Amino acid sequence: MDFPQGTAEPSFDVIIAGCGPTGAMLAAELRLHGVRVLVLEKETEPASYVRIVGLHVRSLELMAMRGLLDRLLEHGRRRPAGGFFAAINKPPPEGLDSAHAFLLGIPQPVVVRVLEEHAIALGAQVRRGGALAGFEQDDEGVTIELADGERLRSRYLVGCDGSRSTVRKLLGVGFPGEPSRNETLMGELEVGVPPEEIAARVSEVRETDQRFMLGPAGVGVYRVVVPVAGVSQDRADPSLEDFRQQLRAIAGTDFGVHSPRWLSRFGDATRLAERYRVGRVLLAGDAAHIHPPTGGQGLNLGVQDAFNLGWKLAAQIRGWAPETLLDTYQAERHPVAEDVLDSTRAQMELLSTEPGPRAVRRLLTELMDFDEVNRYLIEKITAIDIRYDFGEGPDLLGRRLRDIDLNQGHLYGLLHSGRGLLLDRIEHLTVGGWSDRVDYLADPAAVLDVPCLLLRPDGHVAWIGNNQQDLNHHLTHWFGNPTQ
Repeated sequence: MDFPQGTAEPSFDVIIAGCGPTGAMLAAELRLHGVRVLVLEKETEPASYVRIVGLHVRSLELMAMRGLLDRLLEHGRRRPAGGFFAAINKPPPEGLDSAHAFLLGIPQPVVVRVLEEHAIALGAQVRRGGALAGFEQDDEGVTIELADGERLRSRYLVGCDGSRSTVRKLLGVGFPGEPSRNETLMGELEVGVPPEEIAARVSEVRETDQRFMLGPAGVGVYRVVVPVAGVSQDRADPSLEDFRQQLRAIAGTDFGVHSPRWLSRFGDATRLAERYRVGRVLLAGDAAHIHPPTGGQGLNLGVQDAFNLGWKLAAQIRGWAPETLLDTYQAERHPVAEDVLDSTRAQMELLSTEPGPRAVRRLLTELMDFDEVNRYLIEKITAIDIRYDFGEGPDLLGRRLRDIDLNQGHLYGLLHSGRGLLLDRIEHLTVGGWSDRVDYLADPAAVLDVPCLLLRPDGHVAWIGNNQQDLNHHLTHWFGNPTQ
């Protein structure tokens, strides 16, 4: 694809390919810092099917930090924060370290709509029917060509365009891992047999196959999840007859399924991009990592990518980013994705119907009766266990801070602007020349076991201490040079 020579002034600071949860979240985070953003979505209309997803604890915290949680709670159902790991039915551990210790079951289109509306309200532009076909980057920016031949200019490009990411492929970034070996059919359909008959048969099948599910998804509608051996060649959406045949093969009956709301299939491919950034082009969400949906971590992982990247990319564009700040996006998020991929690999093994994995599953089920084991696994899946490597220091350093009580209300209510925050319990410190990037709050009564701490815009603790000189060093490390 031939691109014109020259470096025309960019019309946008960032162009985002893909307006799913990751792309919409990233657009909103960038707009909090005045970055000019265009989101390109190749689909002309939002998805017609309503897939229910689960927002885990850490994602709920992120939404609370930006004032979005109440809007999402209106459309979802709270469920206990337990029983996620390989669908092993255990209660949630007591006293999870969060003010939002539950799972929110919510239609994915609602999540996308809320995040997109939030981004647009902040000033982001969203263009539907705009499919990216090619790009070329230089020292000043990225020239992007759309499928209709239109060319756009931006300082940065971020691929949030899913597992078959055009951006990743054109960028030439490797996507190593394991291809799909098996598939799962998923859909929402009406059924033709009584509920008690369904419940009895489902209970019997799940004694040996935990991947099978058939449960209520609304009035007269059931969500059906049924495993398939092998992988289809055309990867097209399954038909109603495909569901009937596979239900008969797995459960001995097709339950009289009819009138589907939506039907889809997904594989168990597990892949991780070798790099999250090449020059002025970055990857986030499913464009950077894919894995089976066991444990419900995919959407959450992508939204958390966007939350980590947004303020860093904005800092780069606004001109105050320390030299290595943007590099910390891959340094922090790539290991997190590696851990999620390993977790889903383990869970898929535990869902196998083979005798060996079933024996391991029975053993792990017993071990999860120990609170430490159950807590460890739930904190891993809900992402509240993440600790970025910020060097030596107290255990809280590098971790996210829960929504603690303050004299001024709740902590997360003070983070809606996407700025850093110095929480000063000794009332002797100052943010000085960083006040255009970092807020200051003196609160001796804050419920903390440390004297003072510095929060990044993503809610992770960047510094703990009581010395102004040491604080200034860390302010410079994360927020650049002070304004004179």
